[in-house]
Amino acid sequence: MSIWSQASKMAALTPQDRNRYVDFLRAISILVVITGHWLIATAYYVDGTLTPGHLLKSQPQTQWLTWLFQVMPIFFIVGGYSNAVSLESARRKGVGYAGWLAARLNRLVAPLLLLLFAWTAIAVVMHLMGVRPEVIQFTSQAALIPTWFLAIYIMLVILAPAAYKFWQRLGFASFWIFVALTALMDIAFFAADMRWLGWSNYFWVWLAVHHLGFAWRGGRLGSPMMLVACSAVAFLALYLLVFKGPYPLAMVGSPDEGLSNTLPPKITLLALGVFQFGLLLAFEGPMRRALSGLRLWTATVLINSMIMTVYLWHITVMVVFGAVLYLAGGFGLGIEPGTTEWWLSRPVWISILLVLLAPVALLLSPLERSSRSPDSAIPSPARQITGAMMLCLGISLLAMYGYGGGPLPRMDIASFALVVVGAGVSGLLPRFR
Repeated sequence: MSIWSQASKMAALTPQDRNRYVDFLRAISILVVITGHWLIATAYYVDGTLTPGHLLKSQPQTQWLTWLFQVMPIFFIVGGYSNAVSLESARRKGVGYAGWLAARLNRLVAPLLLLLFAWTAIAVVMHLMGVRPEVIQFTSQAALIPTWFLAIYIMLVILAPAAYKFWQRLGFASFWIFVALTALMDIAFFAADMRWLGWSNYFWVWLAVHHLGFAWRGGRLGSPMMLVACSAVAFLALYLLVFKGPYPLAMVGSPDEGLSNTLPPKITLLALGVFQFGLLLAFEGPMRRALSGLRLWTATVLINSMIMTVYLWHITVMVVFGAVLYLAGGFGLGIEPGTTEWWLSRPVWISILLVLLAPVALLLSPLERSSRSPDSAIPSPARQITGAMMLCLGISLLAMYGYGGGPLPRMDIASFALVVVGAGVSGLLPRFR
């Protein structure tokens, strides 16, 4: 049976009361992120030298594109909706916090561990082959960029039951509390130069966005006209923050030296999320009707069945393909980034990478669909949380510095050890369950 036939069979069994637009937005947001990453990474081969680059830095006039391609807020909103549905289901079935958390962590961490183990092996092989340390560090850091999202999302999953109760008790007041905390951290960041406080916005910004998913699940978002009005207000706020305030234009990375909307997150990401979400939710009705058709829904089911694998491995595929082109004498990499010829070649570049990513996703995606054995012991909440925090710290350090980087000697070894030990403590490695 073909993969499409399997997805079609699954799609046909979908309950009618499922909000298919949630799954559609999850799939689209990840595909947009992948396309954005493939687009902004540039490599220029001239006279035997390969110069890696970043389109947003080399072509600053393209930074406005990030207002379209930075859709991680949508993914967190969808995550809030999904976590609310999952918590409600667990409550009906009598599943406690430990059982609920174990199932959620298994789905998120299993495909992540495979990527980290693979890149550990790749880094070791590159080192034994005499590859320059800076090359190992650069390629591994690039390939592990997608993992930063999982580090913070895992922490939100841990907090999701408490956050959902917070929402149920206070409603939109809970959302505005997180917005206010985000604003206060930004004021401390810019006005008082207390930049260390800005790092707490990894919680406040994404918790606020995550709460919008709770509001969506609760049917508290109002009419399409209200959503469009909220989107317009958010766009105006974002415009003023960027063009009249201290925030940079780009919503991805750090193309502006020493200042970024994402490192750490700023209130601009909240405004961007509300702007995008308001527009997308205004079309929920017609999109849900369109998704009742089997073909579009089957495509959505197919993408969601391998979504974590596709997301985690898309940059690795690009790095490996780029390395092959470099070893082939820079074939295809001799077009200067930002030129008309380069832009015209991007559809071909992205199409090739999609073709290369497809078999990787088909091969590795069964891991993310696997579930814990019903007879395996469920670790205590304290053990799961402790292990997950260690895991997230290790992931964050590897995503920030890669293998061979960091301010301390062999920080990569310590970071990888944190991931492995954290996975063991939380019961995510088979022998520790």
